[in-house]
Amino acid sequence: MRYLLKIVTISCLLTAVSCNEPKTITEKQSIEVADDVKQTLNSYFDDIRESGLTAEFKYLDNSKAFFWTPPGFASSISYDSVVTILKQSAPRYQSIDNQWDVLKINPLTKEFATYTGKLSSIVIDTSGQVFKVKLVETGVVVKRHDGWKLLCGQTSTISD
Repeated sequence: MRYLLKIVTISCLLTAVSCNEPKTITEKQSIEVADDVKQTLNSYFDDIRESGLTAEFKYLDNSKAFFWTPPGFASSISYDSVVTILKQSAPRYQSIDNQWDVLKINPLTKEFATYTGKLSSIVIDTSGQVFKVKLVETGVVVKRHDGWKLLCGQTSTISD
């Protein structure tokens, strides 16, 4: 699992860096990027909590560069596949509450940052059954005209 996580992380970084020439950023800019990304990732979870899985669409980068490896998948999937899965899964859940336990953000440029974190997820399906899961997520975010978007990464379940 760790090997796969390293491969996805390296792939994300190569994708991000190859999209634009790296530009150095000041310490102040780095702090601003980290704060913006943290706010985006927290808003991402707030919107899912409020509106369900389809709230994710606002945060996914709809570009050919996008890919994600969801929990239980051995390889990454495209934006269209993620959208299909979210649309099919959304009606099955009454609520989803994700909370960052640990979140580390590494600004690369003013337009790219990596993040990694451990999160707790409490999911209640439509029958009332409660599922508690610990996850680890790592990814690359990109700044677009309408805000920060998840560009690529991986989410995996972990034992506590």
